[in-house]
Amino acid sequence: MTQAVRKEVIRLIPDPGRSAILPKEGETNILITSALPYCNNVPHLGNIIGSVLSADVFSRYSRTRNRRTLYICGTDEYGTATETAALKEGITPKELCDKYNALHKETYEWFDIGFDLFGRTSTPQHTEICQSIYLNLGTTYCENCQKFLADRYVEGICPHCGYVDARGDQCDGCARTLDAIDLLEPRCLIDKTHKVVARSSSHMYFKLDKAQPQLEEWIKASYKKGKWSPNATINTEGEIVDARMKGGLRPTPVTRDLTWGVPIPPLGREDDKEMKGKFDAVIGYPSITANYTPEWRQWWLNPDNVKLYQFMGKDNVYFHTIYFPAMLLADGRNWTTLYHISTTEYLNYEGGKFSKSKGRGVFGPAAKETGIPASVWRYYLLATRPETADAMFSWADCIAANNNVLLKNFGNFVNRALKFVSSQYEGSIPESGDAPGPLSPNDPLDSEFISEVNHLLKEYIDAMESVKLRLGLQTVMLISNRGNGYLQASGLNKALMAENPERCAQVVSRAVNLIYLLSALVYPFMPATSDAILQQLNAPARSVPELLSADILAGHQIGKPDHLFKNIDEKMEERERGAKEEPAPVSKRKAKKGAIASAKAEAALENGPKSPEVVALEAKIIEQGSLVRSLKEKKEEKDVIDVAVAELKRLKAELVLVEKA
Repeated sequence: MTQAVRKEVIRLIPDPGRSAILPKEGETNILITSALPYCNNVPHLGNIIGSVLSADVFSRYSRTRNRRTLYICGTDEYGTATETAALKEGITPKELCDKYNALHKETYEWFDIGFDLFGRTSTPQHTEICQSIYLNLGTTYCENCQKFLADRYVEGICPHCGYVDARGDQCDGCARTLDAIDLLEPRCLIDKTHKVVARSSSHMYFKLDKAQPQLEEWIKASYKKGKWSPNATINTEGEIVDARMKGGLRPTPVTRDLTWGVPIPPLGREDDKEMKGKFDAVIGYPSITANYTPEWRQWWLNPDNVKLYQFMGKDNVYFHTIYFPAMLLADGRNWTTLYHISTTEYLNYEGGKFSKSKGRGVFGPAAKETGIPASVWRYYLLATRPETADAMFSWADCIAANNNVLLKNFGNFVNRALKFVSSQYEGSIPESGDAPGPLSPNDPLDSEFISEVNHLLKEYIDAMESVKLRLGLQTVMLISNRGNGYLQASGLNKALMAENPERCAQVVSRAVNLIYLLSALVYPFMPATSDAILQQLNAPARSVPELLSADILAGHQIGKPDHLFKNIDEKMEERERGAKEEPAPVSKRKAKKGAIASAKAEAALENGPKSPEVVALEAKIIEQGSLVRSLKEKKEEKDVIDVAVAELKRLKAELVLVEKA
């Protein structure tokens, strides 16, 4: 088929994983990591949105800006977490890691997570780099097992908050880091009847206290330069608020009595010790890069030319803003250190936290089994991304997002315009009279439309550059909604073609070029949807421009139009929730609310596409609704919940008025 596309707009950087890429001096080079998942569990939706999916979005966005981009992740395989999980499953740590590495990889591939390499830490390169950093830089004993116990083999009562099941390295109750000897009433994980006592064992420690002055200077400078997202280490005023730093960092052990880990390099002693899991885990980022390319130092020892973006949940902030940077600073080499950190709060499930044992939530391959396409999962998770507060997964909201936003807004615009080209112009773009390149904001007929799209495009770029991914996605939907409004206001139909063929050709050309723009804007969020649009347009992948332009030119032959999304039966909510989890008392109410919302959306569609004001208000209502559910789940004070509920009611009332206008 004939193609007539401006070469200047074609994306030059390939999709993730297509070819090895190295940074180039004088250009913007982006290095991206997402928190390495433990190799002892199945990822659920909260894990996916918290790190790997968010990082994938920014990675793909960077590529649409033609920036050399590398996205690295992999399984964190060494340490006591793996040893204890293998013990429970009755297999070796290596067998456990092989099993879960494959499971994680399969899950992420289905979700269209585009790593340049999804590796693992149990590699020779990992051992080599860990030992090189190690060289540049009391314990508990079980009387019955007759051996020293690594932190995670010890459980007990937290001395700070009284949580009864605190681990020897961290308390899940108050999130403080611990030493196993600090626990009250310590017990052996292997057999809780065994007596655990304190006994001396020789270990190597990392003197974090000595590194603190240099670390504090680095944190303040990096926070300001990279515009970090709000986190538990430093506040918006640039003041360090981490309790451990305010109280003074203490030396932390880097070795443990393990059998599954990175062996410490020989130092003239006969030690049977391994590196502590938390010490070697963060080194997985450069070591996995070393498995990607032998030229890994061009990425990790090149701070003048590479910007490092790291994505994670809020529980990982300490290790990426304090522990890992301190390690790299103390190493003495010129490492590429953190430029921007993007963290998320928790995504909870309708009835509370995700729980595999209780069948509550969506885990791993189960998302595929629902029949909902990966693009829809990605859209919903990113639209509810918990950027500033915990969010709640809701089946009703997920289904409504597909049926009311993707199908009836985004998909409707693309399908309507391309079907018209196919049926009325035999699939060939007509001569519009527009010169190739940016459209004039002073156009006599479409100045308002062109100016509004350009304004929204700037907002999209600003949001994505600041890693405000949820706002970026909302802006994409506003642009597609503006396209719907453009077709409606222009009166695109057979009558316009007969009465004013020049104007009809102009509207068609500009609508098609807006669709081409949307293919790039939506690519970070829904790459499969972007690919489908490009196939229907018969056009190559493009970059994100600064302005709306005429890039697909007259004579270009489009492909076959087809629907991008399909309606999801609302009965799926009860089917999925009832079959796979403990019933929640609010399910019927939520199902009813979802049905009402769907009915309203269908009625609105009959009256034409939604206005940008309606789309924006609906997005705010979804966000505020998630906040209300989160506050109730946390059992916050009544007055706090009442304020949030009042705001939700206000937004709904405003939406009613706007819809009636």
